[in-house]
Amino acid sequence: MTATTPVTDLATFAALRPRLFSIAYRMLGTRADAEDVVQDAWLRWHGADAGQLQSAEAWLVTVTTRLAIDRLRSRKAERETYIGWWLPEPLVELDERTPEAVAELASDVSVAFLWLLERLSPEERAAFLLRQVFEQDYADIAAMLEKSESACRQLVHRAQGRVQQEQPRFDVPRSQHHQLLGRFMQAAASGDRAAMKAMLGDDVQLVSDGGGKVPSFGRILRGAGRIAGLYWSLEHANPGKVGYRQALVNGEPGLLRYVDGKVESAQAFIVDDGRIVAVFIIRNPDKLAAIAPLY
Repeated sequence: MTATTPVTDLATFAALRPRLFSIAYRMLGTRADAEDVVQDAWLRWHGADAGQLQSAEAWLVTVTTRLAIDRLRSRKAERETYIGWWLPEPLVELDERTPEAVAELASDVSVAFLWLLERLSPEERAAFLLRQVFEQDYADIAAMLEKSESACRQLVHRAQGRVQQEQPRFDVPRSQHHQLLGRFMQAAASGDRAAMKAMLGDDVQLVSDGGGKVPSFGRILRGAGRIAGLYWSLEHANPGKVGYRQALVNGEPGLLRYVDGKVESAQAFIVDDGRIVAVFIIRNPDKLAAIAPLY
């Protein structure tokens, strides 16, 4: 804290920081980028005349949104040259009882949801999130994006149509999701291919992100037998060295997989009617750096 930083300014920013991070992370999909945007917002807030602001929250949300859009635009070229599929950096909570994890990481920040948002333009993504997730008025969104209200309504309508077309419509109780993954984890750890296959939907799909740093698949894989075989082959190639741990991955029950004690992937799942219908495997080591080793 500097001598010119009022304690009230610090308290105001600290209270709003979780919301600002939520906006930035949903926009950008990586913790580092989101934290950089929030830090930039803090520097601008620190340099602003707080006494002239009608609403600190509105000002900070606007600045954060614009910074996130700018960063997303600058990252567009990187995303286009990214090797393989791009999945978000996972936010992992090992203790599912943590109330902040349940409150902050709802279905609108799930890996599957952020995977869908990658198909939107930066402006569509911002308008959609501000309206549908953060419940901002169109007048406020228009001011943040420096567009007319009608243009913002079109952005939201277009984005909503694209997301709803592909978004899973499954509402599975957390306890059922958790129990199914527990059984799947045990089957994967023991290399029980038949048991895994029985828990996978016939048309299950798998998306893997290695970022060019580790092997991954350049296309979406489909089929219960094939995906069960992938889990079996890893265990078969590393006997006694593969371990799993349940965790919250972006607010939903997921798995961490370890090979020889080192985290190899974070895995998110979509479940429907008692079976797994989609698997998202994040293997890019840069996106796993914040996850603790198994022992």
